[in-house]
Amino acid sequence: RNKAAIIWEGEPGDRRTLTYWDLYREVQQFANVLKKLGVSRGDRVALYLPLIPELAIAMLACARIGAVHSVVFGGFSSESLRDRINDAQAKLLVTADGGYRRGQIVPLKQMADEALQDTPSIRNVIIVQRGDRSMPVHVQEGRDHWYHRLMQDASPVCAPEAMDAEDMLYILYTSGTTGKPKGVVHTTGGYLTGTYATTKLVF
Repeated sequence: RNKAAIIWEGEPGDRRTLTYWDLYREVQQFANVLKKLGVSRGDRVALYLPLIPELAIAMLACARIGAVHSVVFGGFSSESLRDRINDAQAKLLVTADGGYRRGQIVPLKQMADEALQDTPSIRNVIIVQRGDRSMPVHVQEGRDHWYHRLMQDASPVCAPEAMDAEDMLYILYTSGTTGKPKGVVHTTGGYLTGTYATTKLVF
């Protein structure tokens, strides 16, 4: 429990280390946050985040409660995000106020807001605070929630959902360069088997 699970360094030079125990607690906390916002087994959750530890936490929290996550690359446009949310019929979006990419600030929440003008399935949006006040954020009352505020009151205990091997784990969309992006489904058992085989035989 005291070994480092994630050693992270952000583009501006900020650093964080999460032990396996830290990760275990935060994943369970965020799983309870998702449940409180009405996400349950089989529901889709879209993740539109920079490369921060909260991305891994959100993915693992979805898996813990049996929700299907779909990661949308933080460099994609609002139109790309909108199309993927609508195709997956995502119920909740996790994004950030912004991100850093090659010295520039990427206004993720602003781009998410543009996408959300035409995504009727989204009920709630969770915003991770990545930057400082230089990243202006519009918060829509009732729909938008700050990650750190939700996590403050969340219990660090959440029993994992028992899943069938063929249940969906996540949807990953093709790039869409040669046509409409297609959602590739990965199953719970299939992903675990693939990861185990790759670790054993390749690494």
